[in-house]
Amino acid sequence: MPRVKRGTKRRNSRKKTLTLAKGFFLTKSKLYRSAQEAVEKSLRYGYKGRRLKKRDFRSLWIVRIGASCRAAEISYSKFMDGLKKAGVELNRKVLADMALTDPPAFGALVNQAKAALEKTAA
Repeated sequence: MPRVKRGTKRRNSRKKTLTLAKGFFLTKSKLYRSAQEAVEKSLRYGYKGRRLKKRDFRSLWIVRIGASCRAAEISYSKFMDGLKKAGVELNRKVLADMALTDPPAFGALVNQAKAALEKTAA
């Protein structure tokens, strides 16, 4: 079989890995093998982190909505149930933003949810 030296392809590949490893500690930014392991691991963490971020934000929104609901003397679950029965289709991100920045509008939604719950209970 003929000998393959790879030439510029190998250099470019290694350079790309070392560029991605820039800023890593000690040999992880200097030596190719250590850098490759560190870069692969960091890319895995990045992929996982992008998925975890969605989970974290959803739980943050739920906490904010729940806190505002408790201030309005209704539980989070009853509030969400009331909104669903009232036909209000706002997502948690918008509800959390309203709870934080626009309390009167959020109070109106709470009243709407309470009214829908009373209507279905009667």
